[in-house]
Amino acid sequence: MRLATRDREIVGLALPAMAALAADPLLSLVDTALVGRLGAVPLAALGVSVALFTLAFFGFNFLTYGTTAEVARLHGAGRPLEASTYALQALWLAVALGVATTVVLEAAAPVLIAAMGGTGEVADAAQVYLRIRALASVPVLVVLVGHGAFRGRKDMRTPLWITIAVNLGNAVISWALVYPASLGIAGAAWGTLIAQTIGAATFLVLGRRRFDPPDLRIEPAAMRRIAGISRDLFLRTAALLSGLLVSTAVAARMGTVVVAAHQIARELWTMLALVQDGFAIAGQAMIGTALGAGLVTEARRTALRLVAWGTGFGILVGLGYLALAGVLPGVFTTDLRVLAAVGGVWGMVALLQPIGGVVFVLDGILMGAGDFRFLWWSTALASLGGLVPVCLAALQFGWGLTGIWVGMLVMMVTRAVLTLWRLRSGRWALVVDR
Repeated sequence: MRLATRDREIVGLALPAMAALAADPLLSLVDTALVGRLGAVPLAALGVSVALFTLAFFGFNFLTYGTTAEVARLHGAGRPLEASTYALQALWLAVALGVATTVVLEAAAPVLIAAMGGTGEVADAAQVYLRIRALASVPVLVVLVGHGAFRGRKDMRTPLWITIAVNLGNAVISWALVYPASLGIAGAAWGTLIAQTIGAATFLVLGRRRFDPPDLRIEPAAMRRIAGISRDLFLRTAALLSGLLVSTAVAARMGTVVVAAHQIARELWTMLALVQDGFAIAGQAMIGTALGAGLVTEARRTALRLVAWGTGFGILVGLGYLALAGVLPGVFTTDLRVLAAVGGVWGMVALLQPIGGVVFVLDGILMGAGDFRFLWWSTALASLGGLVPVCLAALQFGWGLTGIWVGMLVMMVTRAVLTLWRLRSGRWALVVDR
């Protein structure tokens, strides 16, 4: 494939994927903006409960990543019927995990919030939000599979349009419930639940038409294959989430202002980090398809171009964050103490963008190749061996929010070094038939 042709395909896949990824965190960002105007206590409660509910989104993101990589590989190998069967089995798994997640969150909400450091008024408000959002667990996981299935077929536009429609609906419904209906933080949760349910239903209807599986039965052999692919991805994500949850729990123990500021900084970092993941999604689809067809040299050349694109875009995003330092945090709160705390770590939030540009695209390349075992142990080392110790030290020695975000930098630099080493080794490109 010519360089210009490869670049056009990368951009053609990455741009709509970026737009969809940018819209995804808007559900939480809209809640943050609406609730932030209600005061520091509701905002702190939102930060605690969103961090917990994120388990349903990121904790099970192997449903997206595994589905994208496997569907791409099977299509590249000329086996579309097997790709449809795999997507259906992933859907059944999503429903089962969603039901279990709902039960756990509803039953254990007080314990989980207390473990995150939520107390008093913050804990009460967090319980209200979390128990409503818990009802969206099944729709959230169905949406994850939907994204993965369409991406595996290099269709990035369908998930984009669904995501845009869901977010527009969420903004209108949540605003109406928070303010005119005077439901406060509960209104934000109900609005997001309704929007996510609509998104899941849309994916189911369109997926039935596009993939047309021969029947809706559970296939034990295909389910075992999903379990094997998902295991390492789940462990990887669990390690990453554990580190991020520790960072939020540490912030909560530093006080309401710190956890509120951490919520804003984390949401803004996550939003642009996910946007950069558009190149990673292109990588999953392109690398999976190439290796499924046995085109190892093409996969390696594509990987190098993806890294170049991810790095360049990350630098641009980081510069944009620096330019908007006095604007973006003010969208989410007017509390001067919270704004000052966010300002203290803003430089690190910006610096994380180019580092993330490298890390995220390499994650996508290795996922497309099925190199899940490496991703597991390297992420665990960076999160549990880097972020967590620094956050605990920040709590012990009074380093404040700055200490927490130094931990974030340590984690991301470690991941960048390890994944670049793996890319250079070339061993990832040998993982073809999994």
